[in-house]
Amino acid sequence: MRKQLFPYVARFLCSDTRLRARRYGYEIRRRLRRQPHCVEVFLRIDDPYSYLLLQVLPQLQQRFTCRLRCCTTLELAQEMFPDYRKWEQNACRDGVYLAGLYGLAFPARPPAFTPAAITAATAQLAAAETEPDFIGRALNIYHAFWSGAVPAGQLSAVLAQRLRANERRRRTLGHYMSAMLYYGGEWYWGLDRLDHLERRLNALGLAADGRARVDFDRTYRDFCRHGQPGAAQQPPLLVYFSIRSPYSYLGLERAVALAAHYRLTLEIKPVLPMLMRGMAVPPAKKWYIFLDTKREARKFGIDYGFVADPLGAGTERCYALFEYARSAGKAVPYLLNYARAVNRDGIRSETDAGLKTILARTGLDWDKAKPLLHRDEWRSWADANLAELFTLGQWGVPCFKFGATVAWGQDRLDVIERAVVRGRSD
Repeated sequence: MRKQLFPYVARFLCSDTRLRARRYGYEIRRRLRRQPHCVEVFLRIDDPYSYLLLQVLPQLQQRFTCRLRCCTTLELAQEMFPDYRKWEQNACRDGVYLAGLYGLAFPARPPAFTPAAITAATAQLAAAETEPDFIGRALNIYHAFWSGAVPAGQLSAVLAQRLRANERRRRTLGHYMSAMLYYGGEWYWGLDRLDHLERRLNALGLAADGRARVDFDRTYRDFCRHGQPGAAQQPPLLVYFSIRSPYSYLGLERAVALAAHYRLTLEIKPVLPMLMRGMAVPPAKKWYIFLDTKREARKFGIDYGFVADPLGAGTERCYALFEYARSAGKAVPYLLNYARAVNRDGIRSETDAGLKTILARTGLDWDKAKPLLHRDEWRSWADANLAELFTLGQWGVPCFKFGATVAWGQDRLDVIERAVVRGRSD
């Protein structure tokens, strides 16, 4: 019964109706309490995305009539990162890319930070929170820290208590990361989700100049709007993908569009979901990903939310038939139809009825597919795909590779597109 109800519950929880009701309720409560519009910002000194986010906060202050309350954090929830070292290395590379995209400061080769330096700089930030010009003070601290200067500062009992209060506040509100903005029950991560916050503040009429514009959309503004490259043969676009990953679903939809626009060969490399590899995904992370996927899907015009989780048998059955679909020349439509079925249509792929529907949509034969469901040769290539992903310096999906260009996350398909447009893959 739970599996039958789950898609309907998921659809309600991420529905536009519920979102509008929650926002309306928040706004009514704010007015009744006579509170100003306030965005809370959670920063961490050694987080690349916090450094970038801090640099654009003055722009937000100028553009919108709302307060910013910045909170320094030190705690790092390691359980939220499957491989923190790889995440950190990718974040630094990504920081260079985003800085170039938005004209911000970020070192091409970030210095190595010692625990003592991190603590000292964090103490400086925490001490500056009570200053009227916190953002200006914080920018000076960040610039010095990321340029390799050795900070001076001690984490007093008072400052340590302030950090604990900030981190407790973040946990109470339901999150775990830094470079996060919180407004009215919703979270916005770094530069990549500022567009959602901009739209929300615009809808509330908070644009200081009355112009409802979105500035932080450069990673997708020109998606599939460039001319096609020349006739020279292009390498294939590789997509490392999990049938259970919501972001993989968005990434696949967009990668299919990208490949069609630029006439690229698309090759999908499925891997097992994290939970089927013995890794944990904490509830706060799952909830954020679910709601974030919905708003990203809405932005891109992709239907999402009527979710029938394929964890376990649904994933195994999907991968067991992948080689059959590939041998029929239908690998991409098969996975696309499967992803749509479990993310958009509420189809339970662990059932024969559900799987028959997916195969029929793809033009594959159920009688030929059924005997293959009990075979497990797919585990070998799924493991090989995961090993390839690790050799690329990545740890999760979706991940994209075009020649020598590698990009993690559906947010970075523009990195791949730029490489395609350049007509080279370096």
